[in-house]
Amino acid sequence: MKTIIESQEGRLGILLPGLGAVATTMITGVLASRKGIGLPIGSYTQTGSIRLGKRTENRNPRIKDFVPLAAMDEIVFGGWDIFEDNAYEAASNAGVIDQQLLDKLQPELSVILPMKAVFDKKFVHNLDGKNVKSAPTKMDLAEALIADMKDFKEKNHCSRLVMVWCASTETYLEVSDVHQSLEAFEDGLRTNHPQIAPSMIYAYAAIKSGVPFANGAPNLSCDFPAMVELAKLTKTPIGGKDFKTGQTLMKTIIAPGLKARNLGVNGWFSTNILGNRDGEVLDDPESFKTKEVSKLGSLDSIFEPELNPDLYRNIYHKIRINYYPPRGDNKESWDNIDIFGWLGYKMQIKINFLCRDSILAAPIVLDLALLLDLAKRAGMSGIQEWLSFFFKSPQAAPGLEPQHDLFRQLMKLENTLRYLQGENLITHLGLDYYEED
Repeated sequence: MKTIIESQEGRLGILLPGLGAVATTMITGVLASRKGIGLPIGSYTQTGSIRLGKRTENRNPRIKDFVPLAAMDEIVFGGWDIFEDNAYEAASNAGVIDQQLLDKLQPELSVILPMKAVFDKKFVHNLDGKNVKSAPTKMDLAEALIADMKDFKEKNHCSRLVMVWCASTETYLEVSDVHQSLEAFEDGLRTNHPQIAPSMIYAYAAIKSGVPFANGAPNLSCDFPAMVELAKLTKTPIGGKDFKTGQTLMKTIIAPGLKARNLGVNGWFSTNILGNRDGEVLDDPESFKTKEVSKLGSLDSIFEPELNPDLYRNIYHKIRINYYPPRGDNKESWDNIDIFGWLGYKMQIKINFLCRDSILAAPIVLDLALLLDLAKRAGMSGIQEWLSFFFKSPQAAPGLEPQHDLFRQLMKLENTLRYLQGENLITHLGLDYYEED
């Protein structure tokens, strides 16, 4: 039975805390696509397709034609940043998109002005800016963000909003007493609890307002009991965390293949260089720890060493990130993988991935915004595990381990879309007597 989904008609406001390289690259791509001067390559919702029914039916529609998503022409952008640069200036400074293309879109980009941000240097040591809100309490800051959203929605004639965190990685925090319940968290907001970071204030403001929220960074944001409780209360979809780009994307592609062939792994050494604002922030050890924990989790989840200890119990997994300003947004990663096969004979795999961090992240921001909006209109609330495909460190329901295998994540994503549209789920059994194939 097809799920009842509210209409996608009307404007969708995509609100972005952090109008830096990732956010402005995404915005530029959408504007370029509208004008026919660029293609939204890498976007699952815009260029991906999905198989429906039996293979013999040859039904493979584009995702955007299969599920009712907001149209690209009906999207408007807003956001917050600690720097006063408009989107054109911020994109020019980021150096990701060619200036010639940015100049063609200058009129549209220049009118996107950042609202004053909620910021605390305690949580991002290597950045500082003047475009920052001030208020007596963190609850006052949350209410200011709620007012910003309401004002943006009215001024831009939006029927709906969605928020995707694109700002910098905050220092490492673990779940503490203030995060355990909504009552404790709201009391913490009123008393300026030191364990409540700015990203949590954004998440609270969005979810309190019924605005779907996704966390694109590895810091603690909406992935603790108080936020899950609030999301259920306000019937709001949430997801996170940390956009799956670059090196971790490669890991979640390669590791499932090694596991599928039952090849053992002794060690996996990963190192990166990058020179954008993200690299500058991660040059601080406390912010790096947040990223390290996010990146380390994928291999254990994929290999499941407890199920096959002979192959995976002694993996030595090491990660390094190095700030190197000359490289800018063009991140480079190296992986050395020590594997072993038949009779324990050793082999190696070397990977050198020269990627563009924001080019890989931008389509994820768009996809998450559109799919979270779809989830909201379909009456789905709380943690959206089916969106794990887009995250390095996916959020899972309490008591469950997150799924990191990219191909299992994709199957869950596509089967969720099939379910919403009343189509048969596909398991690829491929048996002659099986109805699906």
